[in-house]
Amino acid sequence: MKREVDLLLTLLLTVQWAVTLETSVCAGPTCDFVCDCTDCSDEHDCGYRGSDFLCDFEEAGLCGWANGSPDPSYTWERRQRGDPLPESGPSSDYTVGTSTGWFMAVTAVSTASPSSAVLMSPLISGTSPTCRLRLHYFMWDSGYTGLGNSSLWGSVWRPDGQEAVVWRPEGWSVRAWREDTIFLGRVPGPFHIRLHSLRQDGRRGDVAVDHLEFLDCALPDGGGCGLGYLQCERGGCVEHRAVCDSTDDCGDGTDEKNCGQHMSCDFEDGLCSWDLRSLSPLKWMRTTQMNISSSDPLRGPGRDHTTNSISGHFLYVTKKAGLKADWASFQSPRLAPTNSTHPCRMVMYTHQFGKVAGGLSVLVAEKAIYPVWERGGSLGDLWVKAEVEFVINSTFQILIVAATRDQAYGGVAVDDIILSPECRLSNESMPQPSFPRPPTHPCTENSKICDFQEDCVNAEDEAQCGDFSHERGSEGWTDASVGSQSWELKRDLNNASAEVFLYVTEAPGQQLTEAQVRTPFLGPSGPACTLHFSYRLTGSNPHTGDVSVAVVDSVLGFLPRLWEFSGRTGQDPAFWIKEEVYIGARDHRFQLEFRARAQKLGPDVKIAVKDVYYVNCHPSYIPSTSDELSCDFEKDVCGWYQDQTDNYDWRIVNGTDHTTGSGRSLVVNMWDTALRGLSGRLLSFHQNSPAQHCLTFFYKLYGPQTGVLNVKVLYVDGSEVLLWTRGGAHGNLWHEGHCPVPPQLTIYQLVFEAVRLGFDGQVVIDDVEFVEGPCSLPSLCSFEGQLCGYSRSGAALWLHQTGLSARIGPKTDHSLQTEMGSYMLAHSGEDVLPRGSVMTLTSPLHRSEVHTECVHFWYHTGGQNPGTLRVYAKPVNGMKILLFSNSVGLGSVWLLAMGNVFHHGNWQLEFEVEGAGGINTYIAVDDITFSAHSCPATDEVCDLERGLCGWSNTQRHTLDRLDWELSNVLSETHYPTPQYDHTLGSKNGHFLFLPSSPRDTAGQNAWLLSPHLPPTKGTCLQFWSYQSVASDSRLTVWSLGEGFREELLSLTDVGESWTHFHTNITSEREYQIVFEGLKGVKGVLALDDLGYTVGVNCAGEHTDQTPTPSPDNTAVITAAVIVTVVLVVTLSGLLVFYLRRKEHGGAYGKDPIIEEQEQEQRVP
Repeated sequence: MKREVDLLLTLLLTVQWAVTLETSVCAGPTCDFVCDCTDCSDEHDCGYRGSDFLCDFEEAGLCGWANGSPDPSYTWERRQRGDPLPESGPSSDYTVGTSTGWFMAVTAVSTASPSSAVLMSPLISGTSPTCRLRLHYFMWDSGYTGLGNSSLWGSVWRPDGQEAVVWRPEGWSVRAWREDTIFLGRVPGPFHIRLHSLRQDGRRGDVAVDHLEFLDCALPDGGGCGLGYLQCERGGCVEHRAVCDSTDDCGDGTDEKNCGQHMSCDFEDGLCSWDLRSLSPLKWMRTTQMNISSSDPLRGPGRDHTTNSISGHFLYVTKKAGLKADWASFQSPRLAPTNSTHPCRMVMYTHQFGKVAGGLSVLVAEKAIYPVWERGGSLGDLWVKAEVEFVINSTFQILIVAATRDQAYGGVAVDDIILSPECRLSNESMPQPSFPRPPTHPCTENSKICDFQEDCVNAEDEAQCGDFSHERGSEGWTDASVGSQSWELKRDLNNASAEVFLYVTEAPGQQLTEAQVRTPFLGPSGPACTLHFSYRLTGSNPHTGDVSVAVVDSVLGFLPRLWEFSGRTGQDPAFWIKEEVYIGARDHRFQLEFRARAQKLGPDVKIAVKDVYYVNCHPSYIPSTSDELSCDFEKDVCGWYQDQTDNYDWRIVNGTDHTTGSGRSLVVNMWDTALRGLSGRLLSFHQNSPAQHCLTFFYKLYGPQTGVLNVKVLYVDGSEVLLWTRGGAHGNLWHEGHCPVPPQLTIYQLVFEAVRLGFDGQVVIDDVEFVEGPCSLPSLCSFEGQLCGYSRSGAALWLHQTGLSARIGPKTDHSLQTEMGSYMLAHSGEDVLPRGSVMTLTSPLHRSEVHTECVHFWYHTGGQNPGTLRVYAKPVNGMKILLFSNSVGLGSVWLLAMGNVFHHGNWQLEFEVEGAGGINTYIAVDDITFSAHSCPATDEVCDLERGLCGWSNTQRHTLDRLDWELSNVLSETHYPTPQYDHTLGSKNGHFLFLPSSPRDTAGQNAWLLSPHLPPTKGTCLQFWSYQSVASDSRLTVWSLGEGFREELLSLTDVGESWTHFHTNITSEREYQIVFEGLKGVKGVLALDDLGYTVGVNCAGEHTDQTPTPSPDNTAVITAAVIVTVVLVVTLSGLLVFYLRRKEHGGAYGKDPIIEEQEQEQRVP
């Protein structure tokens, strides 16, 4: 017994010790970017979660961020994009990159005066001087109401009520996620970060943020400081170079103690002997952000450096009203001579923000005035540390000169100037220094300098633009680094010749960011523009560092990187790698930028760039061999090039192309997890021809969630017109596109646009031809953006319209199943088309085929007595052949009709509508297709070898998110499939399938719909299905009619072999069969050999009355709906349906996701 008590006591003590240990491990402040707990739980919901200090808003807790908007009419909300693509907001989140990912965005706003939406972080304990917040933001003025200057900015708010602006993105309205950094710096006490948006009128999602990541925010910790480091009293170490630099690097002020011998000035109590008098009309002023503005976020630096607050003082200069570009200077008191063993060192902090900031220079005035240091242009919204060393053998003064530009906002600020003890005041007089010679007047206007065209004598305008082919070209690169590494220009003498290169070296900046070096503003550039250069990253570390190329657009701001390399090129510093980076056509002036960062700089680490050349960059340059738009893409992209203002590029991919079966084609993989944004665009070279042309090409739209392919015409003023569009799954098959290009009176470009509405598919084009003249009759016409060459005639004219713009007609088209989709409409009302009058819609000439062809189309009727629709094959010579005739209104749905044509001569397709005296009636037509085979009979099994036989994927987002895809084993390289199809039992045979994939669309559904079928007392449905053993997908079969649906089958374990299923369908109303597949996380679900026998049940019994074919229609017509039913039978059936519906209205129950179908028809 005693032993058991001892064991129990030992156990209790052990548990107590473990709890005590855990508590001691977790002791310490929260939200200080240090994980005191083993699971880092003390850093959860601090504006970030856990040890990665990241918030992606995928969890409902928002990482502690909360809406702090003062006005409920304009707030922040956590949201997804959803489906379909909304008219405003991002096309996906940034983190996941799909419609299911989460982000924070503003709500819609429409108020009499500007409203403020505020997103506020939890209370954060404090930050280090290196702290920065990297985030992705979205700003798009979708309603064209204007973003203004305050659509998005960030601030630091302290409990005492002080608030300082710390971030102002300089990007314009772009429908894309952009990356930026908020440099928080040293904030000593608790604070909140606040993200603001101030707008009066805007749509939901116009402003959004996602993927917030805090970097290098913890104060130094630990001990054991080595040589060259100072031990902080609170623990941790800082470099000696950070001592007495007016920044609290330790976090407790240790490194800023005992600095009395330094001459430092924080401008809080005055100018400290610095003299603001200047010869220029523009003057520096000592001020605070509070004095400049506390309401306009674009004015002033937002905060001082000393106190990181709006009440701290600094020196500031900005553009003066009435002045163009100008300069301003201030100077130190006289200083005594120095020498190389005891140089005078100056530390200062500069803030160069906005387009007004032209640059900052430090000059020495002794016998002459000359520059010793410079930092050009805008560096962003942060205070940057600078160090300058002076070795002057006579009495001198330091001059600090700022240049300003004639732009809308921004300025230059200086704070916390510290002179080392070696900088001694002097009472000695100085001679009047000679002023430097002013720069020569530019030889041409500014817009022509560095525009890739030599406009001046000796190419003076292109001499210092960054191109090393000019003697002084390398001098055009300006370091724009703000961190601890920077770029320098070096000339090495090698065998009496100088090797010039840019290399990465140490810098005094505090931020642990990349070194940046930029060109002056260049361009605009042409479509062939390419950057050539050589680079090296050598050192003993296999990951020496990173180097990349980026573009800074003068209007759009920082754009995604064009090229990057990470690792090491070798250990031999003499080994260089040549690289070519495509720059492309850019309409705005822009800067090129090299970015690099070494993992750790040392004697053996060398990151450098040399031999920088701009090749074929002038806008007028067009390669003589590549200006043709007709292209098979086997050698290059011919007369096409990537749009540099879109979100992603078309890629040339080797493999199964259309031309040779193994060559190259242009591809956008929507399943690529790296893609962000809405569209990728391919532009043609400018065309200047008034003649009509035809653009033909082959394309694939493949995958369960693939998106849209558009063809547009783009004009020089930026306006666009849609010429052709296709969307949704089209199978892993090549289709031919015909796009008429009407005569154009001005210069224009053609555009292939891949739109990423979905995230799991592929868009491909190949074998483009652009020829003068009209297009032949296309195999598919959806009337999206064009008439496909169809002509209109008769007593009235067919209308080309959308559901959104129409007063009468279907609410949605058939192709896109949206209000934006187009179709052709015949207004058959008595007031437009009198009784007995006709209107016709006639196709272009169809070339003769030696085999039977199937013509199928979708039609829609509306109103009582809508008239008669007749469809003819109209030979060039001979009598018209009736393909289809219907004069019965069959409800507010799109119906499929088809007919066989066998004619040895050329012919046209003609749609004729005859008026019947109705009121507000119509007949509409959409999606006319020609197939090189006979039409399937309604009682045939569809083996999918010749298409879908009238089955179709719905494009209505309220019903499904995915598409069933048509493919075969031999063609499939991306998705899992069955080993063979059922029909042929081979890898060549086709099937419909819903595959698993790495994308996050698991759990989403796909609907496959039959044509509309008549009421039945017994119709047999049969099909074959396949489901891999590991698949967690599900197949449900429904009958769907008049807003009601009834489950016929539900299958979750079909088996990994083709299995036959059949079921009887009974319906008192017109209906469709629905195969609904629910996508699983793994495996594949597939269908093959689909069939139904109208009016014949699975026992072979005839259950329904079958109509006798009309004598004048036996040759060529087969319809997927009852189009020859006697009118009396139809009316009787409708009456019976009406009575039974009243009696049994609740038998199946109204399906809420289908209720919208009842609203498709507009009430006249």
